[in-house]
Amino acid sequence: MSFIHDFGAMLGRPPHRSKERTDAAEIMHGRKRGRGLEVTQLLEELAAAPANHKWRNRRWAVLIAINLCFTLSFWLDIQLFEGSLTASRVLGFHLADPYSGFLVVLAEKHVPVNLVIGSVTVFLMWGLLGGRGYCSWVCPYHLVAEWTENLHLALVKRGIVQDHLLHRGIRSVLWVLFALLALLTGQTLFLTLNPIGILSRALVYGPSLALAWVLLLLLFEVVYSRRAWCRYVCPIGLTFGVLGAKAPLRVTYDLERCAHEGDCRKVCEVPHVLELTIKGRATDAQLDVGPDCTRCGLCVDACPTQSLTYEVKGLSKLI
Repeated sequence: MSFIHDFGAMLGRPPHRSKERTDAAEIMHGRKRGRGLEVTQLLEELAAAPANHKWRNRRWAVLIAINLCFTLSFWLDIQLFEGSLTASRVLGFHLADPYSGFLVVLAEKHVPVNLVIGSVTVFLMWGLLGGRGYCSWVCPYHLVAEWTENLHLALVKRGIVQDHLLHRGIRSVLWVLFALLALLTGQTLFLTLNPIGILSRALVYGPSLALAWVLLLLLFEVVYSRRAWCRYVCPIGLTFGVLGAKAPLRVTYDLERCAHEGDCRKVCEVPHVLELTIKGRATDAQLDVGPDCTRCGLCVDACPTQSLTYEVKGLSKLI
């Protein structure tokens, strides 16, 4: 049932708040009641520690390197990384974004073999790595949106703008809407609007007027709604979340270590997946963060008690 509730939350439903807990969780919740002084002292000690950006820096390095591979391969004409992140051939292997490929099939009423091979390859890859890991470790729009997010937070802090929360179910509706438009009109409107493809092609082949659309999206996120495209719109993110819902690589939560200070939720792009860190919410001593998690590592870096960690299920935690 937990997986069903997590899946529903990914589609836009409010996070499920179960009253059923394991015995281990009940014992730990009981211990945490009334130990406010202990938690306060712990947080005071950890507040003086230097900021940790280990996983963020690793992720930025990987993301930039992957996108530079396409750029340099084209510029140097060595044909190791051909195409863009929408559809490409890497070291001879076809790769294709599954949702974009799905739209092409609906629009053209034809199933190209290379598109099937590319989509299946990506499906298998991100089914193991955790689907939405693509968003934070590969997607170029995620990186620029993450950088401009700092400007949004600074403006909110000064009271110049407000962050407007939108309904997360919009993403599911748009997933279906773009598919229906492709089927009925034969046009892949989403591929025109997709900032991932626009930025990826701009990095490889040079800038175009389509970058104006990306700038408008970023401006909207700065002045109106924090990380709006990634949180509320992008059907690619939803698709990868479904593909990697049972991936062995995930972020896990340790109830016993948690001080419930909330630093993880402040930095999370999809904070609904971290509702389990709120005091009294966890239903077990050890829990996996839901499938909408982007595996970005910001919560892992931010957690002062290391209660959130990367883990390969059945193997070990990642340092």
